[in-house]
Amino acid sequence: MTIIIDRTRDRSKATGPVSIAERQREKERPKGLYQARVPIYPKLVHGQWRWIKWALLIVMLAIYYITPWIRWDRPGALPDQAVLVDFDGGRFYFFMIQLWPQEVYFITGLLVLSALALFLVTSLFGRLWCGYACPQTVWTDLYIYVERMFEGDRNARMRLDAAPMSLNKLWRKAGKHAVWIGVAFGTGGAWIFYFHDAPQLIRTFWVGTAPMTAYVSCAILTFTTYVFAGHMREQVCTYMCPWPRIQGAMLDDQSFQVTYRSDRGEPRGPHKKAESWDGRGDCIDCNQCVVVCPMGIDIRNGAQLECINCGLCIDACNEVMEKVGRPRGLIAYDTDAAVAARSCGQKPQHRLIRPRTLYYGVALLIVSGLMIWGFSTRKTLDVHALRDRNPASVRLHDGAVRNGYTLKIANHGFQTATVEIRYGGVPGATLRSPGRPVSDPLTLQVDPNRVTSVRVFVTAPAAEVAEGSRPASFEVRSGDERQSVRTAFEYGELR
Repeated sequence: MTIIIDRTRDRSKATGPVSIAERQREKERPKGLYQARVPIYPKLVHGQWRWIKWALLIVMLAIYYITPWIRWDRPGALPDQAVLVDFDGGRFYFFMIQLWPQEVYFITGLLVLSALALFLVTSLFGRLWCGYACPQTVWTDLYIYVERMFEGDRNARMRLDAAPMSLNKLWRKAGKHAVWIGVAFGTGGAWIFYFHDAPQLIRTFWVGTAPMTAYVSCAILTFTTYVFAGHMREQVCTYMCPWPRIQGAMLDDQSFQVTYRSDRGEPRGPHKKAESWDGRGDCIDCNQCVVVCPMGIDIRNGAQLECINCGLCIDACNEVMEKVGRPRGLIAYDTDAAVAARSCGQKPQHRLIRPRTLYYGVALLIVSGLMIWGFSTRKTLDVHALRDRNPASVRLHDGAVRNGYTLKIANHGFQTATVEIRYGGVPGATLRSPGRPVSDPLTLQVDPNRVTSVRVFVTAPAAEVAEGSRPASFEVRSGDERQSVRTAFEYGELR
């Protein structure tokens, strides 16, 4: 039998006296499985790290919105968009680089490089990605900026939300959400330009003739940007993103993070202008580091899952320290080991090179070397030989044996390639391609950025005919480039 205990009963109806401790326990007891979001009103702060965040925000948004419009001249009918994921043509273009579907390992290598670089930076300097470069952080900063434009700074926004609906509140809220939706639509609209020719798509999009995938993708990204950056904000970082939990395995006491230097700040407490600083810390418990935090946490409680290392609390604390006449840097990028060393009266030592950073650095160098080697040795031509299976061989009237092959020649370059094909392994064998003049070697033109299929018949003279099969190969040359493709020549059974 299952017994259900009702812990949500109304305490006012309980009989008998209720102690203060019991009331406190009742207050702290969870009321359900889900707690509604408590709005956070981060205060605007000025300082070094805030300006760095503004600069990076402008640079990264400019890269995101401008990149699809950069042109790159390519020959023939190839797209002249510098960065394009062309699903229709099965190509990925990045300026002078062109990747084919079978070269997906290069994209895999780039992803591995990005992951290793992120691991290395995190182990050295904490969550810099989260605080400065993550799209969620960038667009949330932009949305908060728009919010301040319409509703004012922290205290004004709090008063406006608490006030009853009025014309003033209505137009401010409506204007804010209208700009939010416009930014979200611009975000989704810029994204689809990476998958279609931007000048053409912007014309067809508004007349309803663009591909349906463009409309669906734009709608999805518009919705997610508006919801994530406008309404969920810190909840995305805390509950939806796995990185805060993963990065914990990459940090140690030598990792630089936004740190409250408790060795200098404690014991904390209010301070009056004429009072002495003897016997107390520099923290005056003003809570300015809390009110500017976009995650709504108190950095003085130590390293926390929610902290994105944005550095805004550093700027806020530095302003306060200047006002009270104390040195800056009570909150700064520092290490736990340094704080512990100063607490013991020792000189802190920062170790950037340590086992985990060494592992990540070596792995990064190895993968980078492999990627550079792969690009430097990347061939313009890619050749595959498919031998006919039915029939495997044909006996001619003069006793010679003929095999049929299909050569698939991919020209990864942007210029037409003149290709010479030779056959080795069967003495006296001759090559012929239907519709092309007989020549030795067989010569043909391969169009740029295309896969050309060529039917080739190889005939072995009667004097060389034997039973079974024989290893053979096609040798394909184009200029200084040479490729050898292994195959076999089938003689069949002698009768």
